[in-house]
Amino acid sequence: MSGPIRHIVMWRLRGETPDERAAARSKVKTLFEGLRGRIDGLTHIEVGVDVSDVDYACDVVLFSEFTDHAALAAYATHPEHLRVREALGDLRIGRFQVDYPIKETGA
Repeated sequence: MSGPIRHIVMWRLRGETPDERAAARSKVKTLFEGLRGRIDGLTHIEVGVDVSDVDYACDVVLFSEFTDHAALAAYATHPEHLRVREALGDLRIGRFQVDYPIKETGA
């Protein structure tokens, strides 16, 4: 697969109280946004925190783009990414992912 690829991940997070869930959401957002500019091939990273408060919603979404599939594959084992995963530990209790090629749109 060549060309840019989009990587979207959504998580449900651990937390018994609204304050614990808010702290977990903030931690995920801060850690992943800290990857900006640290990983070759990662061209865009954005972290959104759910505000809907519906019971079936995920807590956080990661929206990222990579130059190509090889860059995304390298990200999976990159030391900075692994550092974030380790720092989050078992905070994430559910994970959903979609990766797809970004199609160029004509003008």
